Amino acid sequence: MGCLGVTFAIDEKTKDTLLSMKRSEIVDYIADELEETFFAEKREYTAEYDKSWDATHRAFSNGKLRFEKDGSYPLNHLIYGEQVLYGDGEDEEDYIITLNNPAVVKDIYFALTQLDENSFREKYYLIDEKEYDFPMSEEDFEYSWGWLKSSLAFWKIASEQNLYVIFTVDQ
Repeated sequence: MGCLGVTFAIDEKTKDTLLSMKRSEIVDYIADELEETFFAEKREYTAEYDKSWDATHRAFSNGKLRFEKDGSYPLNHLIYGEQVLYGDGEDEEDYIITLNNPAVVKDIYFALTQLDENSFREKYYLIDEKEYDFPMSEEDFEYSWGWLKSSLAFWKIASEQNLYVIFTVDQ
C-alpha cells in the first residue's frame, strides 16, 4: 500500500548526511536505514499521517497539492517543507522527501497548538474536490483531523529538541 506519509525528527548530523548524498541515494537511505531505525528504536521521533497527508497539505495550501508555497506560513510547510530533497526532479515520481529546519519546526508546532478542529474543518472544505483524489466527506475530514491531531506530540518533541523534520511518502 503506497502513499503513506511519515515525518521524522532528525538531528543535524542526519540532515547533513542527507544533504551530502546524491538525490538518487536519498530514497534508499530513508527506506533502508532511517525508517528501520526510527520505527524500531525512535518511535517518538516519528509521526505517521497514513494517506491523510494529502488533505492536510491541501487544507494548508489553498487546496493545492504542489511544491510551490500556497497558503499561509508556517502550516503550508508542514507536509511539503521548506526544501524538497527528492520528488520534484525528473524521474522522481516514486517518492517525496522534504525538509524543515528547526526554526520552521518551532513555528509549525506553535501554529498547531493554536489550531482547533473548526479551523481545520473550514480549511479542509475549501479543497477543490475535482482536484482531490478522494471524495470530500465528513469521514475523510475526521480521518485527516485525527492523524493531524495525533502528530502534535511529535511536533512538540521536535520543536523542544531543536530538530529538523523530514516528511516522506512513497508514491
